[in-house]
Amino acid sequence: MSDAETLIELRQVSKRFGTADRADDIVVLKDIDFSLRSGEIVAMLGRSGGGKSTLLRIVCGLTPASAGQVLYRGQPVTRPVAGISMVFQTFGLFPWLTVLENVELGLEAQGVPEAERRRRALAAIDMIGLDGFESAYPKELSGGMRQRVGFARALVVNPDVLLMDEAFSALDVPTSETLRGDLLDLWLERQIPTRAILMVSHSIEEVLMIADRIVILDSNPGRVKAELPITLKHPRDYTAPVFRRLVERVYEIMTTAAGEPRASGIGHRLPSAHVAQLLGALDEINHPVYQGLVNLSALANALELKVDDLFPIVEALQLLDLAQTAGGDIRLTRHGEAFLAADIQHRKIIFGEHLLKRVPLAGHICRVIDERPGQRAPESRFLRELEDFLTEDEAKRVLQAIVDWGRYAELFAYDYRTGVFSAENPGETPAEG
Repeated sequence: MSDAETLIELRQVSKRFGTADRADDIVVLKDIDFSLRSGEIVAMLGRSGGGKSTLLRIVCGLTPASAGQVLYRGQPVTRPVAGISMVFQTFGLFPWLTVLENVELGLEAQGVPEAERRRRALAAIDMIGLDGFESAYPKELSGGMRQRVGFARALVVNPDVLLMDEAFSALDVPTSETLRGDLLDLWLERQIPTRAILMVSHSIEEVLMIADRIVILDSNPGRVKAELPITLKHPRDYTAPVFRRLVERVYEIMTTAAGEPRASGIGHRLPSAHVAQLLGALDEINHPVYQGLVNLSALANALELKVDDLFPIVEALQLLDLAQTAGGDIRLTRHGEAFLAADIQHRKIIFGEHLLKRVPLAGHICRVIDERPGQRAPESRFLRELEDFLTEDEAKRVLQAIVDWGRYAELFAYDYRTGVFSAENPGETPAEG
């Protein structure tokens, strides 16, 4: 395609977040180069926390880039522009407005006369399959119908570019598949004015059913790791061997993007994976069908997990040296095999040993507890330390993860009511500290 057909262009776009009490900013996105052209659907994939949603907000002018430039039809995007519309993960409807009134909002903001906006809103509602529900309020609608209102509201302004931030993820599977199919039909039959679609998703199968091109982002910070053109004709069959090979290829790229996680200090962004999820994944990898080595795509299907749910588990298993990934596969390490062969108490010992050896935050918490006279320490102490490296929300999330892991390994106890870590066993009377 020629340069004239480029609708969106990102040049070395970066995004940093920082606060006054932090010495260093947190880099969420770094040096993103990307183009969106007329006639294509592009999907962005990446692990949770890779900055995908932030990037969409930068593209549509809702969030400024810290560095670099975003161009729409060759002009810098510094605020929301009329040619770009967005559908969010949450429905974002005003509950006191009817379906028709919700859809009309964007047109009203653009100053479109009442008669014209009413005509266009009714046409959009009809097109998206909600004819007959114009006077209904959001509380009367199912989740799928509410998201259809979101699509109608985005499409009624006749955008060149439609952005979708996990637009189907809040829906159940049948509803998601139906809405996705209806949108794709409208696109293929040229019933919508949109010239290009850029979507963020956490489902590999979902984007392979829709997209012409997939952009895979690395994380911490988010940057373009790879681009993969999809040349399959529509309609696509997710059970076809060529489709399954593409799924495996994406997993392979994303695994390579992730690399082997290593916790270099207490501020490492620990993955959000509960111990129960780790045990379930280890048991599945060890299933007689796989015998300790399984393709990530097959593991995701077996556990019924999407990318954003699977990869934190995989990262945690790698971090603790219980499993390793290579070429889109995951296999048990000798430590993982020993863990599965052990009884319940010995499993806790192995888990604790690996936690202390490979996750500095765990050892740090244990040392602080041991050094204090009452062997107790408030969580606020550790949150302050984590906030030297992470945002406030990330610090809380990481601390929640280490609480779950440390409790399982019986390295320490934690009281949610008081927010206090201790060396005592649950149920014992706390020592005065």
